[in-house]
Parts: sequence; C-alpha cells; structure tokens
Amino acid sequence: MELDLTGKTAVVTGGSRGIGRAIALGFAKAGANVVPLSRTESAVENVVESVRERGVESRVETVDVADSDAVEACFGRVDDDLGIDIVVNNAGINPDAALGTPESVSDEGFEQVMDVNLQGAFACARAAESSLKASNGTLLNVASVGGLVGLPRQHPYVASKHGLVGLTKSLALDWAPDVRVNCLAPGYVATELTTELQENEKLRRSIEERTPLDRFAEPEEVAGPAVFLASDLATYATGATLAVDGGWTAR
Repeated sequence: MELDLTGKTAVVTGGSRGIGRAIALGFAKAGANVVPLSRTESAVENVVESVRERGVESRVETVDVADSDAVEACFGRVDDDLGIDIVVNNAGINPDAALGTPESVSDEGFEQVMDVNLQGAFACARAAESSLKASNGTLLNVASVGGLVGLPRQHPYVASKHGLVGLTKSLALDWAPDVRVNCLAPGYVATELTTELQENEKLRRSIEERTPLDRFAEPEEVAGPAVFLASDLATYATGATLAVDGGWTAR
C-alpha cells in the first residue's frame, strides 16, 4: 500500500482557497484528477490551472452547496466526465450574523451556517452516493476543533461542525463496506478566513498559547492528512475523526 491516488478523481468543495485549495493541490500531487468546487468561476479557474500543471485532469465547475438541485446536477456532470472516487466536503462559512452571544445570533445567520456547513455536506454526500459505491470510494468531511469541543460566541458554527462529525459516523455505518467515510478536525489555520485573528495580536497570542504547538497551521498541514485518509494507507479507517489541531483538543 502507498500514498498514491493515480487514476482516481477527487471532488473538493470549497476548493478555491485556503484548506480546500491545499487539499485539491495535495491530491493532484498524489496523482488524482481533481475538480475543485466553489461559487466563483474565476477562483475555480485559478485552481484548475494549478491542478493541471501537475499533470492531471480537472474541469471548471461552480456550485452553491446549499442548493441541492445544483449539487445533484454538478456531481452528475463530473461523474459522466471523469467518474468520482473521492469527495471532500470542505465548504464552510462562519459569517458575522452567526457570531456572538446566543441571544444576538439571528435566525437567518443560524440557518445560513447550517445550510452550507451541514445540509450542504449532506447534499454532496447524497449526490455522490452511487458514484462512490461503484468505485469503492471515500468521503472526507472537514469539520473543525469546533466539532469536538465548544468555542465561545460561535454557536451555529460549533453546532454545524458537531453535526458533521456525527454525520460522518452515521454515513460510515450505512455505507460500509462499500465506501469509507472519515472526518478531519483542523485547529486554527492561517487562511484568509482567519486573517483578522492573525492580525489581532491579543487574539493571536491567546490562540497560540492555547495550542501546544504554539502556532497556526499552514493549509498544507491539513492537506497531508486528507491525502492519507483518501489513500490505500487508510483502508481500515472509517467513521473516524482525525484532529489536526496542534494539540488543541489534547488539553
């Protein structure tokens, strides 16, 4: 067994930036064809170009994972063209409308987070089910340390990520032995989404001090475990959640 994805096709939601982009390029480096998905065509085109530079196939597709009909159509097109062996549910949001004390979070903010982070992941899993079963493929959900522990003032986000960990377990039971389903729980990663945290010295230091490895992760440090879980090195792993958090949840 080896860390080789040659001949497989991976679909990565939220694949145009940050962790998703790093996972898409990590899969391409391991030999997989990769279809990165995002709502913005220009952003997708940029990643597709980088994927193809690694000598594998890709295609430009845009989709809003909160639109289940669009997801179904998108996955159908990818399967017809390249097949689907791996799906990574990485698309996620944590907007200002969903941050704050419980009484300050709006219904709209809560629903928006759930629609993308949890319902969107379920829609992608459902759309890929037949393809993954036919290929004995693998599904990887990207949750967060917020799916394993509580985080203050991020209630919808934490609820959605805990739900994603639970969804991983239930899908793993229903789809075994045909499809392996696992989950990654990253800690704080240096991406565009954490720019404000990184630039706020007080908040950054509080996060670093709470993290045994004393720093934010680089996106590529999450991509490596993703490639591992999708590869033949992890053929006996299903229903598992791997924390890639610098030791955050070890305390």
